[in-house]
Amino acid sequence: MYERVDTGVKEPYFWNPRTHEFLGRTASSWGLILLFYLVFYIFLGGMFVLTMYVMLLTLDDYKPTYQDRLVTPGMMIRPRGEAMEILYNTKDTESFDIYAQTLNNFLESYNNSLQVQNNDECPPDNYFIQEDSGEVRNNPKRSCQFNRSTLEECSGITDRTYGYQKGQPCVLIKLNRVIGMLPGKDGQSPYVTCGAKKEDSDAIGELAYYPPNGTFNLMYFPYYGKKAQLNYSQPLVAVKFLNISLNTDVNVECKINSNTLKTGGERDKFAGRVSFKLRITSPKN
Repeated sequence: MYERVDTGVKEPYFWNPRTHEFLGRTASSWGLILLFYLVFYIFLGGMFVLTMYVMLLTLDDYKPTYQDRLVTPGMMIRPRGEAMEILYNTKDTESFDIYAQTLNNFLESYNNSLQVQNNDECPPDNYFIQEDSGEVRNNPKRSCQFNRSTLEECSGITDRTYGYQKGQPCVLIKLNRVIGMLPGKDGQSPYVTCGAKKEDSDAIGELAYYPPNGTFNLMYFPYYGKKAQLNYSQPLVAVKFLNISLNTDVNVECKINSNTLKTGGERDKFAGRVSFKLRITSPKN
């Protein structure tokens, strides 16, 4: 029998000149393992591309294949400030100029001249339905005019400060867009009502709505999507606070009223409504 003698000399790990191994593998071994991973990742990439291609074939460029949204859309205000608060001082022009400028920018596309140029004058109180003819799409679809002048005292045409300087601010309200939504039946358009929370009920004062009664007329529905309805002008409602209490926080809630839309369901208590805080500071001196 022979006894193995440990000479204390270790085989080199990084490169072994005797066996021509690099990191413990020969060139042919490295080639085979790299070829395996190359083929493996090409296969995975091909499967991913094929899956995405098949999925894209099921999508419609103009209408979502699946709509997993709330039955009642959300609401939003303009201007909205930080944390849904509108805070300003009637004596400090800079404090409310930012709100007026926000409204100006937002309403530019609603200028009467642009609306007449891009959209149709539609008969009110009826849905503006534009169906496709079988496989032939009726695109691009037309849209109804929503003229800036419809907002009257809250249009910014006669009062560039939108009432903020006088302590009678305007707030614009809009419904979030939902493709195909029909928000009323029997010719009854949905409308907006605003009020103060219970603790502030005596502070909100009188309100004025534009258009009259705060309606979202049925002629602006249904909405067919951004790509199908290129010039769609989302209807707006303006609420003007005529004699709200000054120097105090007033918590306001506005909600949609409709015979087809419900507000505050179990899935979202804020569906169809929006809340914000309004504080107008007006120093006596």
